[in-house]
Amino acid sequence: MKQKVIVILLFLINNSFSQNRTTEDIIKTTQLQEVEIKNKKKAIVQKADRTIYNFSNQAYLNSGTLMEGLKKIPGLIISDVAGLMYQGKQLEVYIDGRPTNMYSDELNSYLESLPANSVEKVEIITQPGAEFPATSGGAIINIITSKYTKKYISINYSNGYSYTNYDKSRHRFNNSILLNAKNNLFGWQIQLGQSYIEGYQKTKFNTENILLSENYYDKKNRFYFLKTGIKFDIKKDRLLINYDASTNNNASNIDALGYNFVTNDKSKTKRLRNDVILVYQKRFEDASKKIDFSFNFSNNVNDFNLNNRNNYFSILENNSNQKYYQFKTDYSQEIKFFDKTKISVGVFADQLNFITKSVDITNLEYTRKTFGTYTEVQTTYQSFDFILGTRLEEYQIKGNTETNSLIPFKQTRFFPNASIQYNILPEVFVNVNYNKKINLPNTSLLNPNNTIYQNPNVIFYGNPNLNPTIFNNFEFKVSALEYFFIKYSFSNADNQVINRMVENTNGVASISENIPKVAIHDYNFGLPIPYMIFTKGINETLKMDFNPDEINFLNLYVEYQKYIIEGLDSRGFWSFNLMSQIILPKKINFTVNYNTSTIGGNYYYFVYKKPFEEQVDLTLSKKLFSNNLSISIYVNDIFNTTIQDFDSLGTFIKYQNKYDSRRIGFSINYKIPSRNRSIKEDNILIYGKKEDKIIDK
Repeated sequence: MKQKVIVILLFLINNSFSQNRTTEDIIKTTQLQEVEIKNKKKAIVQKADRTIYNFSNQAYLNSGTLMEGLKKIPGLIISDVAGLMYQGKQLEVYIDGRPTNMYSDELNSYLESLPANSVEKVEIITQPGAEFPATSGGAIINIITSKYTKKYISINYSNGYSYTNYDKSRHRFNNSILLNAKNNLFGWQIQLGQSYIEGYQKTKFNTENILLSENYYDKKNRFYFLKTGIKFDIKKDRLLINYDASTNNNASNIDALGYNFVTNDKSKTKRLRNDVILVYQKRFEDASKKIDFSFNFSNNVNDFNLNNRNNYFSILENNSNQKYYQFKTDYSQEIKFFDKTKISVGVFADQLNFITKSVDITNLEYTRKTFGTYTEVQTTYQSFDFILGTRLEEYQIKGNTETNSLIPFKQTRFFPNASIQYNILPEVFVNVNYNKKINLPNTSLLNPNNTIYQNPNVIFYGNPNLNPTIFNNFEFKVSALEYFFIKYSFSNADNQVINRMVENTNGVASISENIPKVAIHDYNFGLPIPYMIFTKGINETLKMDFNPDEINFLNLYVEYQKYIIEGLDSRGFWSFNLMSQIILPKKINFTVNYNTSTIGGNYYYFVYKKPFEEQVDLTLSKKLFSNNLSISIYVNDIFNTTIQDFDSLGTFIKYQNKYDSRRIGFSINYKIPSRNRSIKEDNILIYGKKEDKIIDK
């Protein structure tokens, strides 16, 4: 076994020197002072602080909804009890570099509705530096929908369809079109899309001897979105304007029964989200010197109603309105110190206003203001890369409930971060990282209203009196060829916010609360294994120069997590992901993705009784017409094994959730070729951080 591991490592290191060692999906050509630069987009990129997954050219990720694609990412967990979590860390969700300020059911609905083929790539940033808000907590997931513009008009069309047959046929379909173009003065982009989803879900709450509630949901979700961008060139400077809008209109018929009750209900949820950002980018003769000024405003409006279908009376009528404002300035410049040194500084201010109502009674008015500044230095000396950053933030929180005022929170905190990386060989490195972060309770957790569902035995609600959580995050990582990696991370959290299910007088309640201390350990590694090792032997494999996108391989991912809470008998659990790619005749790509986990481990106060999200997904895909047309056929959860089954520690409550995860469908992406194939591409939508910023010409 030891010899096999060494051989595979040698294989990876050897290929790190080959010119064709990465997936060449799209070649972006930019001309800089008569020098042509080519960037090859890879399927997976492992960096010191983040992992990047290319959705645009990976059929097994971009077939179906964004939610279905994200669940296939190794280490990423999406569930009712865990929310969105990656390698033990809660994820703050960004879209195109901006926080969505969406959480819980609202966020799940958005991810379930957005077609995966409308996404360019997904970044998971496990060690956010000083340039990111300290309120990012443990980690960030940045969903990048931005595309690239060309001279003359360019058109991309995508659609998809799938169905399931759980107890009857249910259908899903989506369509989106992307139009973009540029000239010598400005570039523009418009993306329009929609999705229609029919779904089924069954949840069950019970104790040892009593069925508290068994709920059957028949869902219909309608989703529409618009993304626009325009970029003006003002000599060397640039003005960028982005406007995004989306709307959900969701309805569910719910049949429920349990101890002492039977009910038939209907829920309706309407959501409207608007987001606009203005950015002015000032550029100088020194290309390494940059300063950006940006203003962002977003508004999320949610209306939720629950009515009894038999007696036509209202059970719940709750709504909320959230407004978010942010202004920030970022400045960076390279200086002559060691081999290469970059200094970044910035200031920002933001404000969030959140109002909730139940019927016509305002029962929460919440205001949060944040002011901050940061400094970060990145330097390279021989084979070492160093990052040292500091961030200073001040928080002012106040509010009122229906009955009293919230305890005001005013605090100024200092957040350091540091990273050292030793580059053993090109694309082979060892990295050690530390940062201190804070997590302010999100508005979904603060909302005192039930915006999910309730019956006589089950209720969901938030807690306006939650306090912030302080994290100390450590990470050690070894990476080779951006595919093989070994990583250990440790987070120590004070005042951690968690969700729990507790017993009440009527049955069960889902609540949020602070617990004093939590320690989270996470070990994981990924290992690609080319099948040719077994057919051609080690020596022949090492001699070959190949493109991984055109070979057969197995990618293995293994992870171990453990949550340690004082006074709790904590047990860890293992997660496994196997992704196999086989190239069939006619260059048809066949992908198999398998997820499973061990049982008996606990996620905070929930204990896994069955493997979490265990499923097998199959995808067949083919590219035609010079790769401009991509067609894929897929079957998700072919054995219908996906189920969430938990015990709630400290109670007799057991919880199950099963949805129609076995799904058959197809996806089509067609890119109408440009009239001028040699024309330069240029990003016009804003999602930039570090390597994603626009290249100066």
